[in-house]
Amino acid sequence: MFLVHGLTPDAAEPCVELLVSNQHPDDQPRTLAALAGAREYGRPFCLEVRLHRDEQWRPLVIVGEPELDGSGAVIAVSGLAAPVTDPCHRDDDRDALVTEIAQLRTAMASRAAIEQAKGIVMLLTGCGEQVAFNLLAHISSHTHRKVRDVALAITESAAGRSRLPSDVQAILRDACPPGGRMH
Repeated sequence: MFLVHGLTPDAAEPCVELLVSNQHPDDQPRTLAALAGAREYGRPFCLEVRLHRDEQWRPLVIVGEPELDGSGAVIAVSGLAAPVTDPCHRDDDRDALVTEIAQLRTAMASRAAIEQAKGIVMLLTGCGEQVAFNLLAHISSHTHRKVRDVALAITESAAGRSRLPSDVQAILRDACPPGGRMH
C-alpha cells in the first residue's frame, strides 16, 4: 500500500485515512462503506478505485479481509492494494488478483487458527510465542500435516469438539509438563 501511494514503508502508520487520502472523491464513500462492512459484519471486499498519483488518476484494486478472534469478532482488516497497470492486461490482472485473494483468505484463516493454537501451547507449556510456533512446526513436520491442520486439531480439541490425533497428542505430551490436559 505504501509503494502504491508513493511512500516508503516507514513513512506513515497504516490507517483508513492513508488508504482513502489520494482516492478520487467519488470512490472514497464506497471504500469507507466496504471497510465499515468488514469491521461490523466481517464481510471481505474487493473494489476498483481511482488513485491520484503522478498528476493523474490511476486505477487501483483494493482487497480487504476481516481477521476474526476466537469468538468470531472482527479484530482487524488486512488486505492489499494493487495498481491496475495496462488496460490491455486487465483480464490477466483480474485473474492474478482472484488467485491472490484466495491465497489471502487461506492465509488469514490459517493465521487465526495458528494464533489460537500458539496461545493454547503457551498456556500448556509455559513457553513464549516463538517456542510455541516452533513446537507447532515440529508437530507439523513429524506428523506430515500442515501447520494450519495441526493448529485446527489443537483448537478443536481444546474446545472439546474433537479428540486430538494420537500422534499430535504424543508430541504434545512430551512437550507439556505433567498435569497438562488435552482431549
